[in-house]
Amino acid sequence: MNQETHCPLCAGMRVSHYFSDSRRPFLQCNTCKLVFVPMEWHLDPDREKAQYDLHQNDPNDSGYRLFLSRLVSPLLERLSPGARGLDFGCGPGPALSRMLCDAGFEVALFDKFYAADEGPLTGKYEFITATEVVEHLRRPGWELERLWSLLSSRGWLGIMTKLVRDPVAFASWHYKNDPTHISFYSPDTWRWWAAEHGASLEIIGADVILLQRAT
Repeated sequence: MNQETHCPLCAGMRVSHYFSDSRRPFLQCNTCKLVFVPMEWHLDPDREKAQYDLHQNDPNDSGYRLFLSRLVSPLLERLSPGARGLDFGCGPGPALSRMLCDAGFEVALFDKFYAADEGPLTGKYEFITATEVVEHLRRPGWELERLWSLLSSRGWLGIMTKLVRDPVAFASWHYKNDPTHISFYSPDTWRWWAAEHGASLEIIGADVILLQRAT
């Protein structure tokens, strides 16, 4: 099957052109509203990692910790003391996990480039975090299903990613210009996903998504 004809989140076959620039085209799924870059324009793994290696995410950087607190603070309000979690896509400097560990939680790490041991992906967790990760996913449907399966009953999936507004805003949106950003979600996308999984959904501010598993 031609990868450009179906949605990588819901596998829907009704997709349409959303936007194009000099770099690449963007499609939108008519079912779940995901905006995505066709596979032909994805970077190969070496070029993808080279792009990530340029990021400066120092766990001791107070500004970066303040940025992450947009997810950490509301998550802490909802977790039981000592809850066990997974930081999915932790990166080379796992600042988020350090913040959560400092708050008394146990956090396992996984990142396909920087912490590639898949052992943590066989566990069960009361919470999973994915900060600035889901926009990089080539197969977001498969990856989100896998994370959801790792959550225990009433567990939380905490996501940070910028949200799509409309094609006019998208045209001047800096977020689309990162060549590793290939999947873009709107509030409607997350409402669709929550409904499909019987999950409760909270969208906090411009980029924090909290999903809670019912059972």
